[in-house]
Amino acid sequence: MNNQKFIEKCKELVAEYTNNHMDKSDKKEITLEEVFVVWSCKTLQNSKALLSTTVSDGMYYECTLNGDKKEIYFDAYKKWENKAINVAE
Repeated sequence: MNNQKFIEKCKELVAEYTNNHMDKSDKKEITLEEVFVVWSCKTLQNSKALLSTTVSDGMYYECTLNGDKKEIYFDAYKKWENKAINVAE
């Protein structure tokens, strides 16, 4: 799987996951255009991408392609906190 196809598949997975977990009473679904890549990397036959959506739910997603096994591992995370920690000596 080339990198472009991997990114397209990741966006599909994120959109599907988000739509399956949204409040059904809102009657809203996101499109692929509402999923964006925050960061991606390809090393040899493996790829990784961090993605998010335009939905303000604090979620982000990690997709990892194991090129040897032809598998994508999908992780969904919720951002609980963001704070600065001073490490100056």
